[in-house]
Amino acid sequence: MKTTLENMACQFATVVVTGGSSGIGKALIQQLHRLNSSLEFCNLSRRKPDFEAEDMKLRHYGCDLGERDGPERAFREVKAGLAPGKVLLVNNSGFGSYGEFPEPELRRQLEMVDVNIRAVVALTGLFLPILRARGGAVVNVASTGAFQPTPYMATYGASKAFVLHWSLALERELAGTGVRVLASCPGPTATDFFRRAGFKERVVSPGLSQSSEQVAEATLRALAGRKSLCVCGWKNRFLVALASKLPKTWVAALSAVVLRRVRLAQLKQG
Repeated sequence: MKTTLENMACQFATVVVTGGSSGIGKALIQQLHRLNSSLEFCNLSRRKPDFEAEDMKLRHYGCDLGERDGPERAFREVKAGLAPGKVLLVNNSGFGSYGEFPEPELRRQLEMVDVNIRAVVALTGLFLPILRARGGAVVNVASTGAFQPTPYMATYGASKAFVLHWSLALERELAGTGVRVLASCPGPTATDFFRRAGFKERVVSPGLSQSSEQVAEATLRALAGRKSLCVCGWKNRFLVALASKLPKTWVAALSAVVLRRVRLAQLKQG
């Protein structure tokens, strides 16, 4: 007898994942493959995955989603080889940076907007006619940082706030069309995120973070449960609920204190 997760995975023929070479994207591909080995996977990222199983149908499309025409070029390539059936689009690619705006440099801040926001909107818009015609779903990976201002990571938090609210609005627009939208909001996760954000090592203790596999499982369970929002992990749900009860100005001040201490702790370790 198939489980709820297996039934969900068997609804789709193709899974398109951005940033599937590592972290949460990699974990999603691996878990979906275990649930349905007949799935075809399309990975959109600069780096080629190094984890392909013997029976995994995985195609890699090398692209830079920060380039202005990157999402459209990737879409054209994927569309040309897309198998019949429902499609699951996972907009997972994204990155952050730490420092007083515009540190480390304005160019990087603008690239963050392109990858975290523009690529998500572009790929969803390009794939949407296919999803409407065939049925399918969109999973947009946001962050618990989407629920409050994040001083010293201002652009990152704001970009994820866009992804969260845009996803929830889009889910209501598409109600009854056969296309579902899920916003997944992980907290600190054991990925390359901290390194790319400028930290020498992960600075959040294991007790306050999750693994990529835990985030992927929570996301897939939310998708199987037909939810539109998933805050991954009970600790993150508690913190998000607490932040929602306080004035935004208070939350911004508290976030500034916490993130400043995180940076100081990292410097001491260095």
